[in-house]
Amino acid sequence: MTRRAFHVSDIVEILMHWHAGRRMAVVARSLGVDRGTVSKYVAPAKAAGLAPGGPPLSRSQWAALVREWFPELVDPRHRSPTHDAINAHRAQIAEMLRTNTVTTVHQRLRDERGLRVGLTSFRRYVWREFPEDRARQLATPPRPEVPPGEEGQIDYEFLGTWFDPALERLRRVWAFVMVLAHSRHMFVRPVLKMDSRAWVAAHVAAFSFFGGAPRRLVTENVPRHIFGLLLPGGLCGR
Repeated sequence: MTRRAFHVSDIVEILMHWHAGRRMAVVARSLGVDRGTVSKYVAPAKAAGLAPGGPPLSRSQWAALVREWFPELVDPRHRSPTHDAINAHRAQIAEMLRTNTVTTVHQRLRDERGLRVGLTSFRRYVWREFPEDRARQLATPPRPEVPPGEEGQIDYEFLGTWFDPALERLRRVWAFVMVLAHSRHMFVRPVLKMDSRAWVAAHVAAFSFFGGAPRRLVTENVPRHIFGLLLPGGLCGR
C-alpha cells in the first residue's frame, strides 16, 4: 500500500485530538491512521512536557510546534532523498544553466559525473534552489518563430497523488501536455500510467481538442519505454 503523505494540518489534527484527552486508539480510528502514526507524532509533544488535559493551545500554536518538531513537512530539502546527491554538484549546475537547458544539465551530470537521479527530481531541485524566473528563462533559450501548424511540443509532468476510491489507495498522477509552438495553445490530460496505450489515447484526445495535428512533434521528459514507439518500425513509424 502507498504510504500516506502527512501535512502540518494533519499532524495538528492528531495532536489536538490527543491533547483533548482522547485515547490514541480512538484518535487513530477517527482520523483513519494507525496507532503507530499517532504515537510518532505525539512523541515530541510528550517530550516537551505536554499532556492531555493541559492548558489549551490554538491551532496556530500547534502548527508552529509541528513545524519545529517536523521540519521535513515544510522544507522539501529535509524530506528529499535526492537533495544531497544533487546538491554536491550545485556550483557546476549553476554554471551549466547559463548555457544549457535543465534537461541537458541533468544528462551531462548523469553521463559525466554518474549522477543517479531522475529528471523529474532534478527539475524540482533546480526550481527550488534557483530563482524560478531565472531558471525558467535559462531553461528556455530563444528560438526562431515557428509557423502555425508546424510544431507541437510534448512533455510529461508529475502532478501529485490521488486517492483512488475503487482501489482504496493513493496513486501517482501525471500530466500529458501538448503545446502548439506558434500559438502556445495547450492541451493537458491527467494519466495514471505512462504506457503505450495512454500515450496513443492522449495524442488522439489532443488532436481532437485542437481540431488537427501539427506537422511535427517534439518530445521532452518522455519515459524511456515510449521511445520505442518513436523509432522506425515502432507504433509512430508504421
